[in-house]
Amino acid sequence: MLRFEVSIEDLLRSRFALSPALDLCLLLRSLAGLGQPLPRAWATRLLPVFERLRRETELNAALALHAPRSGPNFVAPPPRGLNQTWADDLAMIRATPLEAARHEFATTATTPSARDPRVRAVLDSTDAVSRIAEAMDQAWHELLATDWPQLRAICERDVVHRVGVIGEHGWATTIESLHPGIAWHAGGIELGSFRGGTVRLAGDGLLLIPSVFVANIAAHLEDPWPRTLVYPARGTAALWGEQETVPQPDALTALVGRARARLLVALDAPASTSHLARSLAMAPGAVGDHLAILRGAGLLVRARSGRSVLYRRTPLGEALVAGSG
Repeated sequence: MLRFEVSIEDLLRSRFALSPALDLCLLLRSLAGLGQPLPRAWATRLLPVFERLRRETELNAALALHAPRSGPNFVAPPPRGLNQTWADDLAMIRATPLEAARHEFATTATTPSARDPRVRAVLDSTDAVSRIAEAMDQAWHELLATDWPQLRAICERDVVHRVGVIGEHGWATTIESLHPGIAWHAGGIELGSFRGGTVRLAGDGLLLIPSVFVANIAAHLEDPWPRTLVYPARGTAALWGEQETVPQPDALTALVGRARARLLVALDAPASTSHLARSLAMAPGAVGDHLAILRGAGLLVRARSGRSVLYRRTPLGEALVAGSG
């Protein structure tokens, strides 16, 4: 079992962040057969591109740094907050000193793929950092950039939901809601499926990162990362192409109209205009107009989260949806 000893000071310093680089690494692991399997539609779409990048770029050198149960820090630097962008991550990757990168190569590049002559030539070169960074940048733009706005919206929506749970129920409930394998017990966070003994946060807090590419909890326990939990973001069904059943409450539809009723029902957790438009197959402009009317009627409020504006139901909106079900 892995246990994080948590003090009041740790809770005050705990925070959420988004990590484009980590999600790219998780996606690459899935495509390489090391991580969570992708849904068939995503695998069919991305695998041919992934295999071409492996042939045409130095992506295999980056993949050689991944072990079955761990990944590198070099190509997944720790994020600073909710506004993290791929440009931020890429700049940090490119700024890695060659000696630091080579030290990591020596400790992580131990899989059979690292002995491939082409991979070894990259890892041993004086421009290894820039060559791997270029391969990661190309992988980002060809495999993930198009989908990232939707992924980001899902993760931002998750964070707003968790912050709301903290405010209403406290940290213990919030932590336990991240995944069934997490428990809050006697002033600490326990992960029964992990090994690692007891880790004391020592006042540094815990970094919490939602991701759509993990089904279980992942943890970072060693520098340069802060002590970190990566957990499955809520609301990934639409991303994976699964059909969500959205109730059509007749009474609510009669009161506010079909489109506005769909929006109210869909806002079971805070969401942005763009996320609602994508998940409900509605035009963003129409969604914005309907949200403005619902907000003017006192059924919704909005709040900024990073670069997005997220909407949520007011108590009156909650009552209307509950009463129409």
